[in-house]
Amino acid sequence: MWKKLKWKSILVVLIAGLAIWFSYPPLDIHDENGNVVNKGAINLGLDLQGGMHLVLQVDTSKLTPDEAKDAPQRALEVIRNRIDQFGVMEPVIQLQGNNRLLVQLPGVTDRERAKEIIGRTAHLEFKLVGEDAELLKKAIAGEEVEGYELKYMERKEGKKEPFLIRTEAVLIGDMLVNATTEFSQQGFGQPYVSLELNDKGADIFADLTGKNIGSRLAVVLDGQIYTAPVIRERIPSGRAQITGNFSVQEAKDIALILRAGALPAPVEIIEERSVGPALGKDSVQKGINAILIGGMGVLAFMAVYYLLTGLIADFALLLNIVLITGALSYFGATLTLPGIAGLVLTIGIAVDANVLIFERIREEFKLGKSLRAAIHAGYDKAFWTILDANVTTLITALILFQFGTGPVRGFATTLSIGIISSMFTALVVTRLVLDIITLNNSWIKKLPMLQFFRQPNIQFIKFRKIAYAVSILVIVVGMAFFIHRGDKNYGIDFTGGTLQQFRFTEAVPAEEVRNILSDIGLGESAIQQFGEGKGIIIRSFGGKTKEIISGLEERFGAGAFKVMRVEAVGPAVGADLRRAAIKALIFAMIGICLYISFRFEFRFAITAIIALFHDVLISLGMIAFTGREISLPVIAALLTIVGYSINDTIVLFDRIREDRKFMRKAGQKEIINTSINQTLSRTVLTSLTTLFVVLALFLFGGKVINDFSFVLLVGVLVGTYSSIFIASPLLIDWPSRKLST
Repeated sequence: MWKKLKWKSILVVLIAGLAIWFSYPPLDIHDENGNVVNKGAINLGLDLQGGMHLVLQVDTSKLTPDEAKDAPQRALEVIRNRIDQFGVMEPVIQLQGNNRLLVQLPGVTDRERAKEIIGRTAHLEFKLVGEDAELLKKAIAGEEVEGYELKYMERKEGKKEPFLIRTEAVLIGDMLVNATTEFSQQGFGQPYVSLELNDKGADIFADLTGKNIGSRLAVVLDGQIYTAPVIRERIPSGRAQITGNFSVQEAKDIALILRAGALPAPVEIIEERSVGPALGKDSVQKGINAILIGGMGVLAFMAVYYLLTGLIADFALLLNIVLITGALSYFGATLTLPGIAGLVLTIGIAVDANVLIFERIREEFKLGKSLRAAIHAGYDKAFWTILDANVTTLITALILFQFGTGPVRGFATTLSIGIISSMFTALVVTRLVLDIITLNNSWIKKLPMLQFFRQPNIQFIKFRKIAYAVSILVIVVGMAFFIHRGDKNYGIDFTGGTLQQFRFTEAVPAEEVRNILSDIGLGESAIQQFGEGKGIIIRSFGGKTKEIISGLEERFGAGAFKVMRVEAVGPAVGADLRRAAIKALIFAMIGICLYISFRFEFRFAITAIIALFHDVLISLGMIAFTGREISLPVIAALLTIVGYSINDTIVLFDRIREDRKFMRKAGQKEIINTSINQTLSRTVLTSLTTLFVVLALFLFGGKVINDFSFVLLVGVLVGTYSSIFIASPLLIDWPSRKLST
């Protein structure tokens, strides 16, 4: 026996050691000046470290079918070249679907500059300028002049000078080999962009300038004239200039995008999510605080309630967190803010497995078995319940990963790893420790534990119809609120629009912010204040993010606030995300239904699905009642509720299936009522410990994740209620034959 335990101990120590090795240090270590001296092993998502998440749509409508076929791939390569020259560390650039590109830029805080560099087509043309003054007047008057087009060039004084330029370009940017920033010898070193053409381009340029001495040559970039100098002589060198009223940074950026090449087609930013570094650090700190507070509450509760076995469970919980961080580091997974929520929720899942085992051991010991026999039987009987409960939660996590994006996928990843890790620590580690300390029977004779309910015999089934009526009433009222609010129920993830979060140094009146928005035509925008009036969230549908920031700077001063985050979602993306969310909920229900049908019976699956709809509808009603919005993280929370609720329900179903084998002469009401009472202690304990961590997340997790944690909080309470009063009693009232044995 000891030899077997020794090898299991070595295996556990080895796994724990590897997890610590892979995950140390989990986060960046900074010196006193804030510089990173040791890179953290865990990749942080943009919502935790700051940066930009962009989705670009490649417009291939004006390309031929052959050109359109590989345009997204060519656009990806051009954008990758630009970002490499931009100097972003570890960017993510990948195709998404047929004609969309996903771009993630960690640490980038200059949003507008990044968008300008990524989104510019960079189509460079050299066009001759028409010198006929009469034709220019006709063009200005709105008449069409064959072979020419009217363009305006910006002047320093803010005036626009009209030019009549040839429609056909005499030279284009595909002959460009280099573009650099240089400074003129006159005009206080004004920056300009120096262009170098290849041999073919140089020959064309020399011939062009030689034949058109005295004419003007316009340099046109993305349809805008930057300069139109008079050709004084033949230029054989193949060099040209783009001059204008540039800042040094603007000249450098133009040179950068020209070096990287032109995009094969225009791109449109249809989704943007930008997080400032201050908000990222704040989110990390608050997430850690939530884990510490919730975790400490759970550890203390388990130690007090289960005494020695509680301390063993606490050890398993701590090891569980180490294993999760190790797995995240080893697989290169990204930890997001919802991922931290997944980590917190995993604590509750891990506790549930331990509670199931300890309650089973208590029951077996009461039957008169020896301690070692009770431990053996407790683990054996709890195994399938734990497996069934965790597999159904894993189904929802995998579906979230399949249909989610960004932070939601981070949540699904952390939750999936946490489920597997918690099963290992509960079924292997805690059993190993118990086997070791009980190896010598003379040392420990029993495992004392506190107990909330010694022999409960509450007639839950008698109250089922009252419970049905209460649930129907709550759902009807909640859905009435939901329907009344209409589109206000949905955040910009599903409706499209813009969200901007600001942190001011001093509290600002919301009415003044409203006046600023009204001046730029966004008077109907939603304004939300928090943090003693210093935090402001603006939701708008005009897309005027720059104008909003400029208006706030003009009124309160440039240093009066920080832009914490910006989210902009186009209507097409919003529609896609809504469809994906509906698919995720449907597939989660189907997956759970199939699994329960396989492990139990189809009628069990039907009653479980009804209970799940019950939980989701009540949660949606509470979202509407409290004036919150459905966002991608909230969808993740709803799917987590599905997983949590079914976890609770399966524990009951498993006990019902077991009891009907031993209570063959009893009626189904008695069997179900007995099963609910037998698992009542486990149900209450699991709900309490999960509430500890979710409440910590709600109170200390920060504003960004507040809606997510609120929905989880509602879901834990409603899921516990529905398992006892909806899912199990429905087995009695569902129109079918009596429960089979």
